[in-house]
Amino acid sequence: MSAMTSVPAGPFELRRDDDRFTEGVRALERELKRVPLETVLARANRAATRRGPTGSGAFGSMRPRPVDWYCFDAADNAVTYWYPQGLTCSSDAGAAGNVFVVSWYYRPEDGERGVRLTFLNAAALRYRHVLLVEARADGDIAPIDIHAGGIAWYGDLIYVADTTRGFRVFDLRQIFEVDGEEEGVIGRREGVYHAFGYRYVMPQTGSWTTTARGARFSFAAVDRTASPDLLISGEYVEEPGGTGRVARWPLNSDGTLRSGADGVAAALDAYALPGPRIQGALSHSGTWYLSQGAGSARNGTLIVAEGPEDAKDAKDAEGRVTRRPYPVGPEDLTCVRSRGQVWSVSEFAGRRVVYGVPL
Repeated sequence: MSAMTSVPAGPFELRRDDDRFTEGVRALERELKRVPLETVLARANRAATRRGPTGSGAFGSMRPRPVDWYCFDAADNAVTYWYPQGLTCSSDAGAAGNVFVVSWYYRPEDGERGVRLTFLNAAALRYRHVLLVEARADGDIAPIDIHAGGIAWYGDLIYVADTTRGFRVFDLRQIFEVDGEEEGVIGRREGVYHAFGYRYVMPQTGSWTTTARGARFSFAAVDRTASPDLLISGEYVEEPGGTGRVARWPLNSDGTLRSGADGVAAALDAYALPGPRIQGALSHSGTWYLSQGAGSARNGTLIVAEGPEDAKDAKDAEGRVTRRPYPVGPEDLTCVRSRGQVWSVSEFAGRRVVYGVPL
């Protein structure tokens, strides 16, 4: 049996739904100042550390250690109510620079604060959090309550995995600066906008929603070695012996999924994953890279498997699967093509780090 067994792609059909977000975004445009990503990066208010000591806890018994890594500041490393999950980078986007983007979800069940994205300028070792919001037609804003287990950046668009629905879409040309600073408040209060103390918000601008029941969207990635480029997502399955699936969709040059006149995008292909607890999946030049977690105290695994189309027979396919040591708590995957590296982020408090290993 191949490590990546082909399965029906039908359950991963998605339908585009952008129109219902337009009015809310237009309302924000009338009320708030829109800023480019370059401004957010230039005003980054937190310091990252390259190859800092946080890595020691995250890497555990891993040998050799990652070739490079970046640590968050002490507060973000220790916080117990925000958890990092998704990771993408400017290489995915086809953009210049050395920028990583991390998604975090808010863990407490009361007082929901939704999802934030961290924009890390690795060259400057500075980063800033931006809050994702729902923009309402009346001009108000609200947090987005999803797990945000994976993100993918392509062109101007950020895809955020929404576990039971598909993808939520955010546009980097639609970042707004709020004028209030109250940390416990979100929305418009007496004409002033607040976002839990964050200076910038990104409203949802679109979505791709599954047309069938049963498919899950736990992580996301981009494959720029295919033609056309592909968006990737897959399913996290916890149970021992259980296996999720991974699917891929062709991308248009503007970052949208290729779809028919009815707005429906069919997945190009889908595969069964080779084991449980897969937290991230990336295809690159015919090879799959899969991050597998093992809890908060044990090292994870990076599974490397050639696609079934590259295997000569079942025995050969099994022989082409390798398992590498990986840090504790590995999550989503992204590829920095110029370095020939696959990168991930570790989630657990005290062990949070963005790190890269060779492909």
